[in-house]
Amino acid sequence: MRVVVVGGHGKIARLLAPLLVERGDVVVPLVRRQEHADELAALGTQPALLDLEASDVDAFAQVMAGADAVVFAAGAGADGQVERKRTVDLEGSLKSQEGARRAGVRRFVQVSAMGVDEPVGDDAGEVWAAYVAAKRDADAALRGTDLAWTILRPGALTDDPGTGRVTIADRTARGEVPRADVAAVVAAVLVDDATTGHQWELVGGDTPVADALARATT
Repeated sequence: MRVVVVGGHGKIARLLAPLLVERGDVVVPLVRRQEHADELAALGTQPALLDLEASDVDAFAQVMAGADAVVFAAGAGADGQVERKRTVDLEGSLKSQEGARRAGVRRFVQVSAMGVDEPVGDDAGEVWAAYVAAKRDADAALRGTDLAWTILRPGALTDDPGTGRVTIADRTARGEVPRADVAAVVAAVLVDDATTGHQWELVGGDTPVADALARATT
């Protein structure tokens, strides 16, 4: 499988790449900087340079040509910039979705965030409100496409070692989840057609990833 990863130098993406490479997939992380491309190439991937904010849809389609799947794992992060929540988290996803469609890539997995459909409290800061709106609207747009989509909405992300055990459900109690376990779920979802058309919340748990997905799809 040839997998294009948007936001290829992000924390989840860097944990995902070795999992895919190990099982024989061709991984194409999209990155802005040559030094990041060099770093990821050393992991056995085939990086492509693409500035997701500055590039147009045609550029996205070009780097996605020939792929079997796209993973959108990009995010502006905690940079304090309201505008970048729109240009990265929302518009980056929209361009990725349309780029995949133009390139003939149907499988699309999006890493979102838990709780973004819920109202934002009056005490929420402007940046957080912009982030929630961007993730919410990106998910809604993806659900409205004819792509073979899966949306994962993890809880509070940590850098703890992965456990290989998670809780996956349409709705679940808030909790933490290691980024490594999110990456493991993304890897599993990519090769499981039964996960298409599902949007799930994802936190740490006691159930092995494969079993959690099997339960969620029945």
